[in-house]
Amino acid sequence: MLQKKKSLISGSLLLAVALLSACGEKQQAMQGHTPQVTVVTLATEPVTLTRQLPGRTNPFKVAEVRPQVDGIVKDQLFNEGGLVEAGSALYQLDDARYRADYDSARASLERAQATLNVAKLQADRTQELVKTGAVSKQDNDSAVASLQQAKADVAAAKAAVQRSKVTLEFARISAPISGRIGISSVTQGALVTSNQATALATVQQLDPIYVDLTQSVSELLSLRQSLAAGTMESTDDLPVTILLEDGSPYPHAGKLAFSEVSVDPTTGSVRLRVVVPNPDHVLLPGMYVRASVGSGQRENAILVPQQGIARDPKGNTTAMVVGEGNTVEVRPVQVSQTVGSAWLVESGLKAGDRVIVEGLQKVRPGVEVNAGEVAAPAPLDLPAPSADKSASTASEKVQRDASKG
Repeated sequence: MLQKKKSLISGSLLLAVALLSACGEKQQAMQGHTPQVTVVTLATEPVTLTRQLPGRTNPFKVAEVRPQVDGIVKDQLFNEGGLVEAGSALYQLDDARYRADYDSARASLERAQATLNVAKLQADRTQELVKTGAVSKQDNDSAVASLQQAKADVAAAKAAVQRSKVTLEFARISAPISGRIGISSVTQGALVTSNQATALATVQQLDPIYVDLTQSVSELLSLRQSLAAGTMESTDDLPVTILLEDGSPYPHAGKLAFSEVSVDPTTGSVRLRVVVPNPDHVLLPGMYVRASVGSGQRENAILVPQQGIARDPKGNTTAMVVGEGNTVEVRPVQVSQTVGSAWLVESGLKAGDRVIVEGLQKVRPGVEVNAGEVAAPAPLDLPAPSADKSASTASEKVQRDASKG
């Protein structure tokens, strides 16, 4: 029995020694293992920087239809919500009184013209007779004066005819602009007046359409300082990408028309106006949209993938870099904004640095690693300036109209 116990104790000791030896070998193997990480080698590249601004859509033109004469609405000549052309008839008022005034003015003109003919004959006759002394010079002067008065009466009668014709035409109310017309505020048989405050209907031109954006003054000043310092080039000629309320991109690119010269004191922002083609009337007045506007072109920008940047609770940003001897270093960096899936680096990193983007949880500063290379993410650029010529044409039209005004 004693011999059996000694054999069991010896076996247990041998098993323990074997386990300890295996653990030691595993620990030595782990200590000798070099972590595998994935890095991105940074390089400078030209990048178009964009900013997303909120905005609202507004009609390109708005015209409220109002009567210029008094009368009863005889007919409504349009379909509510439909498209109307400039000059097309919208309402017909009862024009019996205005037509009578027009006919009376024409009769007065004919009478004035008849009087002019008589005065002309009389003046011609006395002019011949005064040479022979058959009539006095005073009678001749009176005949010439009557002729001049008859001419003036004819001119006044013509003006009266024109005025009554205009009044008669005002009884047929036409569309001032082309566009989509809204709901009519009156019906057939309603009395309208020339000085009423309520519009009969509203016509809005929706193709193209305005998108009014708001930009903070601080952002605008920062952009202007960067342009003045030469660190960024202007991108005002680039198209503007419109994003609908659900986040989907609008198929037509817009064009920046102008920037407001005054600041809204209540919000501390300025307004930017973008002209956007709207052939299918997808954009309606009052819609909330966002616009991706080019803020500048940076020629020697450095981009680092977002997964390569860490942020501590205080908001400080750092990056793990593989330095000399494939050892890991921690770099404090400053980033300003995202460009696609990457951060734009302002300081702390330079071209040629190898930033760890995968395997960060396995390394710490000073550890030697095996680095595998992966391609850097491509920046998201705005479309080329020739992407939508219709937007540029609409913007040029706005500028021409403004210069004429």
